[in-house]
Amino acid sequence: MSRKRPTVADIRAMKGKRQLTMLRVMTLEEAEAAERAGVDIVSIPPELLLNPQYRDAAPSLFSMPGDNFYEFGTADDFVRFAFRLYKASADAIYCAAGFPTVKRLAEDNIPVIGHVGLIPSRATWTGGFKAVGKTAESALQIFEAVKTYEEVGAFGAEIEVVPVEVAQAISERTSLIMLSMGAGTGCDAQYLFAEDVLGTNRGHMPRHSKVYRNFAAEYDRLQKERIAAFSEFVADVNSLAYPEEKHIVRMDPAELKSFMTSLGG
Repeated sequence: MSRKRPTVADIRAMKGKRQLTMLRVMTLEEAEAAERAGVDIVSIPPELLLNPQYRDAAPSLFSMPGDNFYEFGTADDFVRFAFRLYKASADAIYCAAGFPTVKRLAEDNIPVIGHVGLIPSRATWTGGFKAVGKTAESALQIFEAVKTYEEVGAFGAEIEVVPVEVAQAISERTSLIMLSMGAGTGCDAQYLFAEDVLGTNRGHMPRHSKVYRNFAAEYDRLQKERIAAFSEFVADVNSLAYPEEKHIVRMDPAELKSFMTSLGG
């Protein structure tokens, strides 16, 4: 039985009812897997949403395109970009730009998701890639950012690598849908990257990540098989083992004789 794709109103109505599930997916295959697994929300690259096959693969996923490192000069540029994505079936837009840009989007009725806590594109301001909000002062700054998101019209915010006590206290005091990445279950959704879940991430594994499958080992096995197959092909060509009779087409003898006569041979 197919699921109904939730609206912003539906997601808002779920606040405090149950933990939502959220993944960052990068391919059509991952989106289809998230759809079939019953994931609620996905964060995706903008170009994936613009793929005409996307909604065939993920008809009921609440889909939020965006990138932490954006390349837009002005709020108007971002608004034009957001409308293109919204027209292509985005359910909300992730925006790591400043509050004025979020406000411009919200004023044009584009559902916007902001970001607080550890924000990769601004990590230099908070001391690098580490937890944010471990002091009363820095925790209050996160809360103030959330309240500002409320004021400018955002629909929700990712809250990343923030102490669980802080994240829960903030989530209980805001109307925003709070998407927890390493911030505990006191928020509204649990958010992981598909590359961590599938075990394809060969680099640093964040504290909050959890590996459910080891795709990296399978990819290594497939690469070895790929090299072996190519090597066997090279060897067959060198030894004349390929092509065999079954791989080629032969001419009718009478037609061949006529052809060769025409060539003067």
